[in-house]
Amino acid sequence: MITRGREIQEFLNNLDKWVKFQEAVLEAFREAKGRIDSADRLEMVYAIRIAFNHMIRTLKAFDQWLQDPFIVTHIPREALVEVWETTFKMLEMLLELDIKHTSEVRDLIEDAFHRGALNPITSQLRELVGQEERRGGTTPMSI
Repeated sequence: MITRGREIQEFLNNLDKWVKFQEAVLEAFREAKGRIDSADRLEMVYAIRIAFNHMIRTLKAFDQWLQDPFIVTHIPREALVEVWETTFKMLEMLLELDIKHTSEVRDLIEDAFHRGALNPITSQLRELVGQEERRGGTTPMSI
């Protein structure tokens, strides 16, 4: 349990470092947004994946934060209400994006299939990976 002044100060310093780190990441993404908006598809995929990875890291840290009795003991209900409301908005936006994107991509793939326009390399790899998985094997890639 953190009860001594030195330990509390170290804990507060770690929180300050985390906040500064998050501010720097936010600024970096804001600066990169204009370049990403006009980037090619591959650069956009990389940017999205980097953003997803950082969101996952932040969500894991937030989850650990809410599992720490020292932290939760000191968070007022009003702050938890704010976190819940923002969390719900983010969840709702994420699910709406996933539903929309998955539906659109599904329709694009179906259309390409009917037109005979699926990429032959990725289509064949996907088929081979599926066959290997059905046999109970493992594959180093997911297509």
